[in-house]
Amino acid sequence: MPYESKKVFASLPQMERGVAKVLGGDPKGNNFLYTNGKCVIIRNVENPAIADVYTEHTHQVSVAKYAPSGFYIASGDSVGKLRIWDTTQKEHILKFEYQPFAGRIKDIAWTEDSKRIAVVGEGKEVFGSVFLWDSGSSVGEITGHSKVINSVDIKQTRPYRLVTGSDDNNCIFYEGPPFKFKFSMNDHTRFVNCIRYSPDGNRFASAGADGQIFLYDGKTGEKVCSLGGSKAHDGGIYAISWNGDGTKLLSSSGDKTAKIWDVAANSAVTTFTFGSDVLDQQLGCLWQKDYLLSLSLSGYINYLDKNNPNKPLRVIKGHSKSIQCMTVHNEDGRSTIYTGSHDGHISYWDANTGDSDTFSGKGHTNKVCGMDMDGSSQLISCGMDDTVRYTSLVSREYSSSDCLKLDMQPKSISVGSGGYVVTICIGQITLLKDKKKVFVIDSLSYEPEVVAIHKGSNTVAVGGADGKVHLYSIQGNSLKDEGKTLSAKGPVTDMAYSHDGAFLAVSDASKVITVFSVADGYSEHNSFYGHHAKTVCVAWSPDNEHFASGGMDMMVIVWTLSDSDKRLKLPGKLEC
Repeated sequence: MPYESKKVFASLPQMERGVAKVLGGDPKGNNFLYTNGKCVIIRNVENPAIADVYTEHTHQVSVAKYAPSGFYIASGDSVGKLRIWDTTQKEHILKFEYQPFAGRIKDIAWTEDSKRIAVVGEGKEVFGSVFLWDSGSSVGEITGHSKVINSVDIKQTRPYRLVTGSDDNNCIFYEGPPFKFKFSMNDHTRFVNCIRYSPDGNRFASAGADGQIFLYDGKTGEKVCSLGGSKAHDGGIYAISWNGDGTKLLSSSGDKTAKIWDVAANSAVTTFTFGSDVLDQQLGCLWQKDYLLSLSLSGYINYLDKNNPNKPLRVIKGHSKSIQCMTVHNEDGRSTIYTGSHDGHISYWDANTGDSDTFSGKGHTNKVCGMDMDGSSQLISCGMDDTVRYTSLVSREYSSSDCLKLDMQPKSISVGSGGYVVTICIGQITLLKDKKKVFVIDSLSYEPEVVAIHKGSNTVAVGGADGKVHLYSIQGNSLKDEGKTLSAKGPVTDMAYSHDGAFLAVSDASKVITVFSVADGYSEHNSFYGHHAKTVCVAWSPDNEHFASGGMDMMVIVWTLSDSDKRLKLPGKLEC
């Protein structure tokens, strides 16, 4: 069974309140870069649904930047590892790996010939390093700061100059190569978050938590002016980015605005306003050809519209935290994928285009543990906020009246026919009918973990930490224990009935998937071995002839029901 990757539904940047997020731009103007977890995400700026993911870091990646040649990307992680890798091949072959210092890398800059690279961040004794990219040989020293260096940039024309901005409120100007300390600039009164050279090298700008932007001469480092007078923004400024000819500057601020500055006139010509929520704070930006991007604390990527500053041209949505559960809704030949994440957000994705959006209103406030569809176009989800929510797929709006509070924290949910829903909570099984709680079983001799309902018979299968599947039947407004159990090979982690109801697949912590035949009284049909670590999820294909399992070995395996030796392994950094 051959396979190929059709699409990548990329995550959003992983954001942190009060911390700037660096967006890297492709020198050719086609792509932009950001990081999330251990991944570097590359997206097409014109069509962000086109995405690629680099997954070779072993620690959380904090920043990534293109080389001016466009052939390589340098990415740095939380322990100070810098990886330089190829952009021209799908495999992204590693060229070099260095450890310039021990600590989080916060920013990276290249010289215009793509030969020298500067790296700064949270080193323990050294906060920055500058060296030749192909040998690691030092080409100067980054000294003079007493605290973490947040930002670095290099003049892209000769003679080279290097500037840094730090938590010690200072910027430092270096001449070289080899780069040496020239002088310190102490105009900011709070942290310096971002420092950037104009493309022509005539100016560089610094932005700080004091809401100020200062302009300096690119060659001498002499201060030119303060943009906007005493303050450029009412809140801290986290990012700045120049346009292609160096005449304008884009800034993003914690005051929930972004601004375009006319540098020659020393004035803001456009102010982009976002919402009033704390998640609307702007922590990153990039001016890429005609595209102006600004990053919200929510992780949303805003495409700014110079002609309508109160409404972005488009907003790229999705998840910035790990996805915990998913389900698919098929209607009129179109498939929509619904996903729930660790921070309580639910997103929906067009399976054909990759376009994503979220429900409006206030939803889950904590991890989404499970979700399922009913027959009346509703998504039913449960979360660690101890609630079950019924959300219309037509209005796609959360409703406070369709939120049911549970007695215990839920783990899993399954929808039957006739308005029945069963949730598995800690030490408890709860039966819901027509959005009301009608029956609870809490005197259990085992710890329930997952649930699956047979749509045809409303038989309820409950998988337990005892390594057994316990069968119940829905009778009116109650659950009856059928007194029948099925034996898995270990603690049950997930279950799924085939779409035709003929089989029940059970995954367990002992790396096995066991399939039971429903028509034969739930006799064991076969056991499937192949994972190297605990299996965590299982799902059936529409043809009922295949099913897929995901494991903590980062592997997805597609199995053939009639032949346990016939399988397709999808290796890589996959999570189910």
